[in-house]
Amino acid sequence: SCAAAGRPCAWSQEAVDHFLRAQRIRARDAAAIRWFHAANSKARAGEAHLFFKSTGDVHMIEADVLLRGGKGGNGEPIMAHPPETDSDNTLQEWLKEIVSTNKGIKLDFKSLEAVQPSLQLLEHVKQHLRRPVWINADILPGPNGKNSVVDAEGFLDTVTSFFPDVTLSLGWTTGWHPDKLNKGYDWMMVKEMAQICSALPQRVTFPVRAALVRQSISELCWLMQQSDRYSLTVWTGKEDVYSVEDLLYIRENFDKSRVYYDILEPQNSEFKKAIGVE
Repeated sequence: SCAAAGRPCAWSQEAVDHFLRAQRIRARDAAAIRWFHAANSKARAGEAHLFFKSTGDVHMIEADVLLRGGKGGNGEPIMAHPPETDSDNTLQEWLKEIVSTNKGIKLDFKSLEAVQPSLQLLEHVKQHLRRPVWINADILPGPNGKNSVVDAEGFLDTVTSFFPDVTLSLGWTTGWHPDKLNKGYDWMMVKEMAQICSALPQRVTFPVRAALVRQSISELCWLMQQSDRYSLTVWTGKEDVYSVEDLLYIRENFDKSRVYYDILEPQNSEFKKAIGVE
């Protein structure tokens, strides 16, 4: 068992179930999980900390990890999003701060080099992290994806060798263009992802871009049917155009305990209001 192996059992639980058991959400509805995004700098992490203490209770905090000095950098893991290559906040300091809260975390990796040293740091604090921990990387090219992917085999081998029950967040690189028809996730993309994930024992969430989901419903429904260990996490780019109706359409097509929404304002509040979730 996870406890016998010295690992927090919360890691192998679905996040929605963890927060439901902790009575921090009222129903088994993943849309009730609140996110705080990109808490990379000390100021932003402190803001998240103040946010914890305020009435708006955040459940999950997402942050980006890379090596100081950027790709090929042999510096320590820091909290920064490319193109930045430096930060006033190291992962070690960030984790120390997080331990004193009750938040779940999602660490987003843009390069394979940063994964192992980061997981070694996570190893030191894992006993204090009895809440959901998600490890994210884009491992396959997706719709309009231009960014390079993180090597799937290297990423999965590294993560599972450290933490066989952590939730994997496995995505596709994507792009979105305001002035053209944007194709969604096609059959080849979802079938390749399904093949990669079929042998994995742990929970997997697939981050999908809100503006590309509606045109990919049948493909993503098929993917979700492949295992009850799978969930979706709907996210959005700052410039993306999508409507609350698009989000409601997603909600109608999937089990509501299996779709998380890490989206921006104003759609976030409008969506929550439309579905009656605080």
